[in-house]
Amino acid sequence: DPHAFSELVRRHKDRMWAVAVRTCRDPDDAADALQDAMISAYRRADTFRGTAKVSTWLHRIVVNACLDRLRHKKVRRTVALPDEAADMGLPQRRDPIEEHTTRLTVLGALAELPTDQRLAVTLVDLEGWSVDEAAQILECPPGTVKSRCHRGRARLHALLRNQASDTGVPQPGGD
Repeated sequence: DPHAFSELVRRHKDRMWAVAVRTCRDPDDAADALQDAMISAYRRADTFRGTAKVSTWLHRIVVNACLDRLRHKKVRRTVALPDEAADMGLPQRRDPIEEHTTRLTVLGALAELPTDQRLAVTLVDLEGWSVDEAAQILECPPGTVKSRCHRGRARLHALLRNQASDTGVPQPGGD
């Protein structure tokens, strides 16, 4: 019942907002997470079993949405590809020949990935699409995009590590 759900949100919105802000530590992320949580709760209202209070069930959904957002935002150490660094006005740390070589190496390793993994990694990591948007583009479930990205990143890591060890290039982090 949409009206009953509206009433539940009205009754619990302040406490859910407080949980989201404390969990995310950023009002913008908290607002996004809370919106995601409410959409999820509305869509999955039929899964409420009644073994806990509704407020507990809603707060768990909010916490999960916040944790998902935090995991998604977790910053991974990255290095801009040469053309991107120049376009963004970042200082270039290497000479242009080395930059070009690095770009070709990464693109070559990317080309060795299976097509489904290459597309997922390209859309999510290189083009900046969200997993859900990439799933719509690739016409597959978001979980499939996540697993393809995970496998593709692992394969890229191995390919680039092997190329670095073959050429005697020092490997970052020593691992």
